[in-house]
Amino acid sequence: MESMTKHMYLKILKNSDFYEFIFLANSERKKYKGNKIELCAIVNAKSGLCSEDCFFCAQSSRYKTGVNVYPLMDKNEILKKAIEAKKHKVKRFSIVISGKKPSKKEIRKIAESIETLSKNGINPCASLGLLNYDEICYLRDSGLQRLHCNIETSERYFPKICTTHKFSDKVRTIISAKKAGVSVCSGGVFGMGEFWSDRIDMAAFLKELAVDSIPINFLTPIKGTPLQTKKPLSPIEALKIIALFRLILPDKDIRVCGGRPLLGEFSSWIFLSGANALMTGDYLTTKGKSYIEDLKFIKNHGLEV
Repeated sequence: MESMTKHMYLKILKNSDFYEFIFLANSERKKYKGNKIELCAIVNAKSGLCSEDCFFCAQSSRYKTGVNVYPLMDKNEILKKAIEAKKHKVKRFSIVISGKKPSKKEIRKIAESIETLSKNGINPCASLGLLNYDEICYLRDSGLQRLHCNIETSERYFPKICTTHKFSDKVRTIISAKKAGVSVCSGGVFGMGEFWSDRIDMAAFLKELAVDSIPINFLTPIKGTPLQTKKPLSPIEALKIIALFRLILPDKDIRVCGGRPLLGEFSSWIFLSGANALMTGDYLTTKGKSYIEDLKFIKNHGLEV
């Protein structure tokens, strides 16, 4: 499947039976990932007042969404949330902040939090916007294991969902992280109006960047944002997106994150569609499944954490 062209994928998506497509993806998941499911969790460590205009995001200062606004959390508060996640078999815990990038003072405070997490046996990740190489190295030396920086969509479609920074800015941060020897988590949001060709281009580019984990988020239209009237994806289309990314990136972690509720009664198909990782607990501005619910969900499918 890895040697297939964009045209071939488009043809399969159009003509193949849904169940055959899912079967192929599940076979690849089992081949490369077995029956193990990896859990991650996040803390919204700084919320709101973002200068950027990402059309899907509740945290932009340009939109009236009623999102909570608060400054960077204290390291002890972050640690408390991380310890709770660790108790429930969460492997990775990410510090996520709003904004284009943190200030120098915030970077120092985040480095302290990362160091504190490491000392407590927690695998620290972070999602901090458009960091440069030196900033990433500084955080790496504090114990950062993985940096999250979504490309969000294809390069072609990116200007339709954000105008305050460029696709190339995202790529620069990802390349800097790889150069610094830091693992990279990069994916995006689906259901923003993009085409299947955009999704294929996005997956192929993430493969070219050699990212380690691909978070898949399904758009939850938020009142006040430019995408508030977007119709949510159908469960079948969402599952086909998961399967597509498994087939194009067979040996990577395909991680289902925000927007899981839209799957409804098809939620049990997440793993059959190729996912081998989940974000558990709450998301940035929307509620998620509890740790206990997700652990039970995984166990009921004959899988293990």
